[in-house]
Amino acid sequence: MFSQSTRITEHIRADSATVWRLLTTAEEYPRWNSTVVSMEGRIALGSKIKLVSTLDPSRTFSLKVEEFEPNERLTFGGAMLRRTCSLGGDAGGTRVEIVERIGGPIFPFIARMIPPLAENFERFTADLKRAAEAVAP
Repeated sequence: MFSQSTRITEHIRADSATVWRLLTTAEEYPRWNSTVVSMEGRIALGSKIKLVSTLDPSRTFSLKVEEFEPNERLTFGGAMLRRTCSLGGDAGGTRVEIVERIGGPIFPFIARMIPPLAENFERFTADLKRAAEAVAP
């Protein structure tokens, strides 16, 4: 299968419940996350959300919550996209790993239209870190 993956890991000085709360409250994403224009829907197993990203504000991504393991793992999926956020205990906080895979049979034909994602991931994790640490006890 043709695909592209982006991965980032970050240590956040907050417990996993704090990080999880940020990751699973859709209406709050635009408040703390500079990579998101809007997010609608409820983040729960099997539910669907609508996401507008700063990478392409003219496009709405319809995503389904495919995995939902509280304080541990959250996966959103769409036609050619799958993003997984994994949380784990880390000394003095939470280790967050985010992996996004874009791919499928037509990927070679659209790959040149996909912008580089590394900077977007760095902003996302920096925003998550800042927001979680700001409310951590």
